[in-house]
This record gives sequence, C-alpha cells and structure tokens, in this order.
Amino acid sequence: MGITSGLVLYAVIWFLTFLVVIPIRLKTQGDMGEVVPGTHAGSPQVHNLKRKAWITCAIAAVIWGGVAAIIFTQTITVDDIARWTRFENRGG
Repeated sequence: MGITSGLVLYAVIWFLTFLVVIPIRLKTQGDMGEVVPGTHAGSPQVHNLKRKAWITCAIAAVIWGGVAAIIFTQTITVDDIARWTRFENRGG
C-alpha cells in the first residue's frame, strides 16, 4: 500500500466513521423545547461537531491501523476474498 492509497483509505474510513458518530448524543430543537421559527424540530440545537470530528479522527486511526496491518501482513489477501465470495478466476 502506497502513501496515496493509505491516505485515501483513511479518508474513506474517516467519513464512514463520522457518519456513524454524528447522531450520537445529538440534541435537537424539539428535544430541548426551543424550536426556532422557520426551522424543523429535528434540527440540531447542540451538535458538538468539532468534538465529534476529533473523536472520529481517533476512532478512524485505530480502524485504519487494523486494516493497514492486515494489508501489510497479508493476513487476508484478494485471493482469500475471491475464495470466500466464489468469484475465483476459472481460467480461460
């Protein structure tokens, strides 16, 4: 795995993790009972995006480290995945 592919892998993991972390402990305007006129009750009142972004960085780094270790040690290879999904090259 090269530097570029490692960065792309981290970015993909980061964004997927961020989408999971965003709704955790989200306080909506409806929950707080303070709906601003012209907005939806489901709009966030307190979102803590900066804190969630830092938490996402830490979680994504751990996940990326595990995936990178699997790739570098070749614990799981493309051939293994092909064997598990039955998409083997049958010659030809």
